[in-house]
Amino acid sequence: MEIIYVYTRKRSEFGRPCCFSDRPAKVNVDIPPDPSVASEFILRNPVDRYVQHTSDMSEHEVNTERVEVESRGVNHVEGGWPKDINPQEVEQTIRFRKKVEKDEHYINTITHLGTLMEHCVKQNNAINIYEEYFGEEEVAEAEDEPPSAKTINVISKLTSFFNVLLSKRDPNVTKRTATHLSWHPDTCKKLAVAYSSLEFQQNTKDMSFDSYIWDLENPNKPELVLKPSSPLVSLEYNPKDSHVLVGGCYNGQIAYWDTRRGGLPVEVSTVEVSHRDPVYGAIWLQSKTGTECFSASTDGQVLWWDIRKLSEPTETLVLDVTRKGLLENALGAVTLEFEPTMPTKFMVGTEQGIVIACNRKAKTPPEKITSTYSGHHGPVYALARNPFYPKIFLTVGDWTARIWSEETKESSIMWTKYHLSYLTDGCWSTVRPAVFFTTRSDGTLDVWDFLFKQNDPSLSLKVCDEPLSSLRLQDNGCVVGCGSKLGTVTLLEISSGLCTLQRNEKTLATAMFERETKREKILEARHRELRLKERARSEAQETEVEEKPVESPHEVLSRARREFFEVIEVELQRRAQAETQCLRGKVPGMGRTQPQHSLPWGRGHGSASVFQVKDRAGEEAAAQGEESQLLKDKEEEEEEKDAA
Repeated sequence: MEIIYVYTRKRSEFGRPCCFSDRPAKVNVDIPPDPSVASEFILRNPVDRYVQHTSDMSEHEVNTERVEVESRGVNHVEGGWPKDINPQEVEQTIRFRKKVEKDEHYINTITHLGTLMEHCVKQNNAINIYEEYFGEEEVAEAEDEPPSAKTINVISKLTSFFNVLLSKRDPNVTKRTATHLSWHPDTCKKLAVAYSSLEFQQNTKDMSFDSYIWDLENPNKPELVLKPSSPLVSLEYNPKDSHVLVGGCYNGQIAYWDTRRGGLPVEVSTVEVSHRDPVYGAIWLQSKTGTECFSASTDGQVLWWDIRKLSEPTETLVLDVTRKGLLENALGAVTLEFEPTMPTKFMVGTEQGIVIACNRKAKTPPEKITSTYSGHHGPVYALARNPFYPKIFLTVGDWTARIWSEETKESSIMWTKYHLSYLTDGCWSTVRPAVFFTTRSDGTLDVWDFLFKQNDPSLSLKVCDEPLSSLRLQDNGCVVGCGSKLGTVTLLEISSGLCTLQRNEKTLATAMFERETKREKILEARHRELRLKERARSEAQETEVEEKPVESPHEVLSRARREFFEVIEVELQRRAQAETQCLRGKVPGMGRTQPQHSLPWGRGHGSASVFQVKDRAGEEAAAQGEESQLLKDKEEEEEEKDAA
């Protein structure tokens, strides 16, 4: 339905000019004042007014979808062969090459290209475009720079609200802990992360078992998804073959992957010969084949493997510090340490806070456990040798980190202060001998420089709100990766002052470690001497108790009565001697002519017992002996004066 309104006007009124005329003013509305309203008027004082020079703009927000970037590559293989030549046949390819090399066009082309290549080679040798001309000044600036770190990347399964909505990363709702990190040995551009939930009875049915290999240049999506049969607790790259990784599973199995074959494990150890608890440590060994590794678990065993045959371990060691080889007495292993420069030695950190040093090449299993170090009140979560001084190693557990020397087994040579929160992991710097890193359960990363400061960390950085669980430093010492309890991996770039070797640092660090080791040796010797004395004293007391015969109740009563009367007799003699000395002081000329009635011990006037008379005669004789001795001493002194 349409609504139409028609305006009508006379034809004569169209185009007529406007006529204006003057007229007086006219009042349209007049509002008289109301006195009652005036009393309610409030005067504002002061009055503020703001003036904005620019025009007001309105603010708008729009939620846009996140751009997902995916990298794709092309694998170029050998090509360019004629159709009648099979590249797989060596004889055909050799015959074709000889035929091409005899061609004149080929020879002319190679000659022309050789001239151009020779010019480029000479130009490259003439000047080094990568030469550093001001290296010393840069070192000086790095020394003055305060310690710092900055976040360069965050790898997370659920990094933001959009990822939760779109489920582009990990659809698993239950968050898992990043339990272990491993850098790619060649490029350091890839990071393998093991994810598992270590909380007791927190694994749900829909929890994912996957772990990931991340490419730092494309952190939006994992480069490869590893699909184990059980969640991975540890994961490590093979230093000799970067395509191979070994992992320790939550159910105790050992598996290895070849990234060229996909995300499924190439081979997995059988449950019957594997560990019975989660595998907290799996490390590659230095071998000619590059296929040997060993693992440790909280079941108290260390197993050696060859990935070419995971059907059974090649060697087994039970971590029984009593050296009886009993599995029920074994200590659960939480961390492993292996230094390639010491191929026969390795160390194990246990749940009980004890570090066990082992030697694989010992003749008997009890001899494989060489020594133990005890210094933590809880599990040893991190254990690492100093890359510059292999005899110095770092342990992290309870609320502190400790530095040990192999020469002192009773106590550590240096340690950090006790923190308010639990320490979860730690590692040495790969470029500075006195710098190490620790992570805490409050989400803080601490960087310690013991040459600069020993009471407090040189740098403390709050990485995240949840507890940090794992830590790994790149080989260049500039980038550190921190894994959290919720599965977030944060990559931090350390300032140049903390990852550049300072002048005379090795000499100063050597002197510091040697000084502290010598001090601990002196204290250990003193404590050992005190313990030996205490042991000898306790053994002597035990011998006296054993040699003393057992007395009957009648003998005990008789001995107590005899000792009582002996004490009384001694007290009476002491009092009699005291009275005699007092009387001699009052009567200087006391002798045998003294009247009997003046004796204090007389029972009556002029009467005395035989015992009292004998006692008096003995005392008088003693007094005369003392007087004669005094006379002799005076005569000797006079003779000495005359001689002088």
